[in-house]
Amino acid sequence: MSSSQQVNFSSGQKSPIPLIVVIIVAAAILFVGFKTFVSVPAGHRGVATLFGSVQENSFSEGLHFPVNPLYNWTFFDVRQYSHSETASVPSQDQLQTMIDVSVQFRLIGDMAPEILRNTGTFERGVQVHLVPKVRSLMREQGKSIVRAEDFFLETTQERLQTNLLAGLSDYLQPKGIEVQAVLIRHIQLPPFIMQAIEAKKEREQEVEKQKAELERFRTEQQQLIAAAEAQREAAEQEAERRRLIADAQAYEIEKLNEAIAGNPAYIQIQALEALKAISQDPASKLYFMDGTSSAPLPLMNLGEAFNR
Repeated sequence: MSSSQQVNFSSGQKSPIPLIVVIIVAAAILFVGFKTFVSVPAGHRGVATLFGSVQENSFSEGLHFPVNPLYNWTFFDVRQYSHSETASVPSQDQLQTMIDVSVQFRLIGDMAPEILRNTGTFERGVQVHLVPKVRSLMREQGKSIVRAEDFFLETTQERLQTNLLAGLSDYLQPKGIEVQAVLIRHIQLPPFIMQAIEAKKEREQEVEKQKAELERFRTEQQQLIAAAEAQREAAEQEAERRRLIADAQAYEIEKLNEAIAGNPAYIQIQALEALKAISQDPASKLYFMDGTSSAPLPLMNLGEAFNR
């Protein structure tokens, strides 16, 4: 055997591991390592499946370690959501009323595996169960309404909300959806009814306006009557005051006349006072017809008459 054909069999020497093998092994280790824990986002529940089989227990938010690296994960949002729905609701008068409602709900976290097994994802659960049931219940509740305009009554709206909440809860609770509230957002009656309601409101407003005007007129009249009554009372009081004054004056005169009639000296004094006043007038002349009389008779300007 030639030297070129000789094979070197060195005892204990091993062939080197290819680099690609090292990379594959390291990647597999990292992959398995990452798959042995799971982080569930806040407000979510994690559901694991193994070869298509849904695991019974759901995983709450947070980090979970260790877990089976062969699990596939589906996350369900269990926070509160609001779904708006509009439906045409017939009443007993065969009229269609458009009603907008909002349904506040959330998925029941402990039932997430059952939801995944029976329905699927969160969005599919809403579309398959919640939406059709809301529409069906709204139409069914409309059958208890006699007239379309009764939808505007507060009692009707409260009853509608209560019945929708009860009906949805009974139906959706077993399917993993918790209904928390049902709120009526808007009611759109048929156009001709809206026009009739507006006309009725205008008439009522006009009646209220007329009532207010009548009340204002009545108030003004009452004020005028009160003022006239006050003036009448004031006039009566003034007349009474004047009557009392006149009675007092008449009484005074009466007593004075009685005093004069019983006292001749008073008459003489009054006559002398009058003569005194006349004597102070330069144009006045006094004549005494009877000097012995106790009451002289004044004759004023009597000389001028004789000179004519």
